Amino acid sequence: QLVALLREGERVSQLAEGESGVAILDQTPFYGESGGQAGDTGYLSAEGLKLEVTDTTKAQGHHLHHVKVLQGTVNVGDTLDCRIDNDVRQNTRLNHSATHLLHAALRNELGDHVAQKGSLVDAQRLRFDFSNPEAMTAEQLRAVEDSVNAQIRANAAVHTQLMTMDEAKNAGAMALFGEKYGDEVRVLSMGEDGFSVELCGGTHVQRTGDIGLLRILSEGGLASGVRRIEAVTGDNALAQIRSVDEALAGVCDAVRGTTDNVTDKVSALRAANRDLEKELARLKQKLASSAGSDITASAIDVEGIKVLATAVDGADPGALRGIMDQCKNKLGSAVILLAAVNDDKVALVAGVTKDLTERVRAGDLMKEFAGRLGGKGGGRPDMAQGGGTEPALLPAALEDVPAWVAQTLKA
Repeated sequence: QLVALLREGERVSQLAEGESGVAILDQTPFYGESGGQAGDTGYLSAEGLKLEVTDTTKAQGHHLHHVKVLQGTVNVGDTLDCRIDNDVRQNTRLNHSATHLLHAALRNELGDHVAQKGSLVDAQRLRFDFSNPEAMTAEQLRAVEDSVNAQIRANAAVHTQLMTMDEAKNAGAMALFGEKYGDEVRVLSMGEDGFSVELCGGTHVQRTGDIGLLRILSEGGLASGVRRIEAVTGDNALAQIRSVDEALAGVCDAVRGTTDNVTDKVSALRAANRDLEKELARLKQKLASSAGSDITASAIDVEGIKVLATAVDGADPGALRGIMDQCKNKLGSAVILLAAVNDDKVALVAGVTKDLTERVRAGDLMKEFAGRLGGKGGGRPDMAQGGGTEPALLPAALEDVPAWVAQTLKA
């Protein structure tokens, strides 16, 4: 029976079709979010009436059903049929039970210092935060995953008992982080030979085999001394394995290999790529040397100083720096701005020979002309780097460099 309705935090007597609010029942099969487990979803209905339950939470001893009225008008006092989304409940159940097995496996592998620091269990995945001073190795993660899956394959029955807190402690039950317990507690035992014994009020499988499979997705740091594992179970674990298989098949096709030799194929490609990168760097250096000799002829005299401002086709920032060195050596005393356009972006390198840095600074030159090209840059008095996003403005900017140098010399 519907005993109360809330809309935007205020009590109301009814909710009309299309409206959202909170429904409180005198009893409910819906699990309210607690202990890291997400709340149930589903439907409340009666003749000519249907409400979607999008979430269930707890507050002040009540289960709060967050609803949207899909059909009809619901009134306080109505008697409603309650139906949870069984697929969501089942998948959440698998993940919650797997979390208990994961906790036990972590303690067995890493030590008794492991304690739960938080968790999230819903229909898609499980997330488990635990105390550990360092990252887990690949071997440790594999051992934990194998341990959990061994318990799943054993298909042991899951047992629940109501006990006093003292009885539960004597039975070796572990209390979960952040959970509040009353005088009577629910003790959950699962796995062979008491593999996992914890206090828990959540929903769980009947046998460990119901979980099907656990697949660890990641392990990483959350805070100092706290690690986080994310994992999937059941159908979601199978889907993850298929996704990895499809990705591996794609790699095999790309390198014309098979699952048996794909590692060797990829290693060979990486080695070949490193060789090509070295050859490319050598050729760029050669280009820089020749380009430096070729372009210095376009330098002009400004107040007795050589000024060179030009674009270099096909150069990247590294090549521009090499060309800059060549130009400085060739010109002896100069102010230089070199540019290259790649992928609709402008790379800029500015240089001033050391005898002129008291009068003209490369960083100032870079800030001025990178700004004109919609970008930014800066650096030392003798060398600066930057870039811009408007290559169409580059020719005009380069033409203005001699005038800017002349103005700077007079300042």
